[in-house]
Amino acid sequence: MIPLRDDNPSSITPYVSWVFIGACVLVFLWQLSLGPRDGQIAVFALGVIPAIVFEGARLPPELVMVPPAATVFTSMFLHGGWMHLIGNMLYLWIFGDNVEDSMGHGRFVVFYLLCGVAAVLAQALPDTGSQVPMIGASGAISGVLGAYLLLHPHARVLVLIPLGFFTQIVYLRAGIVLGLWFALQLFNSLVAPSGGGGVAFGAHIGGFVAGLALIPLFKRRNVRLLHPGRRRR
Repeated sequence: MIPLRDDNPSSITPYVSWVFIGACVLVFLWQLSLGPRDGQIAVFALGVIPAIVFEGARLPPELVMVPPAATVFTSMFLHGGWMHLIGNMLYLWIFGDNVEDSMGHGRFVVFYLLCGVAAVLAQALPDTGSQVPMIGASGAISGVLGAYLLLHPHARVLVLIPLGFFTQIVYLRAGIVLGLWFALQLFNSLVAPSGGGGVAFGAHIGGFVAGLALIPLFKRRNVRLLHPGRRRR
């Protein structure tokens, strides 16, 4: 199920969401410009490696670009491929504007980064000795999805549903779309093999839960949670 857009206009221009999207695209183009070898070096230098951040392991000096703690933030702007980038940016484009609208630009920056930090902790703390680098905006964007679920569960989301050789495009409530997305992350986290590379489902879960927990603190006072949505004739 692929979201295409939501039927939920915002009252502000989502400059911060656009800046995050632009930054991720520019960083990914920079990664591509490095070539395969140096691009992989950038992933190790700027991605989060739990063993380095939490257990004092060290990269070879020639790979060090930023302090280990800073990789918690630099990792949020790196991506492992076009599909990784496009999927993340699509979700941020669709859902980010309403979450940013609920709290304002400045708070949204802090909210987004905190969700990204929570995602890193959720993925890394169960195995602080892991030497696999973590990259991607998925954790922070998962926080945006969690916030959107509490803000606008009744908003309509246009989704594309692949059905073998056919596809169907339908409107579903955001609560269904995001609830199914989160359930899928939980399921995949249970069946995914431990260790090694792959999708960081723990980061998705941690970011989503952080978004649920933080949105009541970050939203403006006049913004309602669980908004009933617009009535239709």
